[in-house]
Amino acid sequence: MQKSYRAPNPGDKRQWFIVDAANQPLGRLAVVVANKLRAKDLPTFDPSVDAGAFVVVVNAAQVKLTGKKEEQKEYQRYSGYRNGLKRFTAAEMRAAHPDRVVKEAVWGMLPKNNIARKMMTRLKVFAGAEHTHAAQKPVKIEL
Repeated sequence: MQKSYRAPNPGDKRQWFIVDAANQPLGRLAVVVANKLRAKDLPTFDPSVDAGAFVVVVNAAQVKLTGKKEEQKEYQRYSGYRNGLKRFTAAEMRAAHPDRVVKEAVWGMLPKNNIARKMMTRLKVFAGAEHTHAAQKPVKIEL
């Protein structure tokens, strides 16, 4: 009888990766980051096990949006109250919170469950080139 292999949770042995988002298309960047967070690039991938890595994204303010997305792409936030829906264009979002553009794109590529919410805590996005995770010695990912 064959037994199924179940990948163990890596715990403190998670890898750290760093991605430079400068002049990278937002969608292609988000795919790479989401796959690292989910551990889809590992041969032991299991959707029910949170075995993904930490990902640090730098230069999020310089990520590239193709076409007319800068003016036409909209983000929404709803407070739960009447007239509580707020809409922002990508340009407004980038001006106010450049890191949220990348976070929203990655969140859209993850499953909507408890594991994905934990994965998002391992995503560290910085608007500039400086980050606070140099002590973890992240491995650079080339796109």
